Amino acid sequence: MIRPDFDENLFPHWKTIPIRFRDLDPLNHVNNAIFSTYYEEARINFIQQVPGFANQLQEGFSFVLANIKIDFVRPAEYPGDLLVGSGIKKLGNTGITSFQAIYSDESKKLISVAEAFGVWFSLERQRPARIPEINDREKLMIDKALLN
Repeated sequence: MIRPDFDENLFPHWKTIPIRFRDLDPLNHVNNAIFSTYYEEARINFIQQVPGFANQLQEGFSFVLANIKIDFVRPAEYPGDLLVGSGIKKLGNTGITSFQAIYSDESKKLISVAEAFGVWFSLERQRPARIPEINDREKLMIDKALLN
């Protein structure tokens, strides 16, 4: 997985997340299991900003996480804030592959990267559903040249 330097133009969506004292392990670093929560919080915030997804969230649809791969680059330390960049790497009929990265808000150093695959899901039917029509979808995509 690539490890991009901080570039505010790399991701179409950014979320600032404070490191909480309860997120720490005995070494005073953010516990590795917490990174999944940080990525999830940023992905949810991202899809809530996209009208096509936000409208269907209100109608009983949601993403179901099918797979996530996380690479840890350096420890995140308390106190501080993290910047989580999120974008769509690949958009299918019922699924999305996202690419995300966490940076230190203060130093802008890369802390972690993740690639997740989620399936758009009908909670009523309990099965995958077609992804809604998304206006300006290219604004949600990560520039593939930056990922290679």
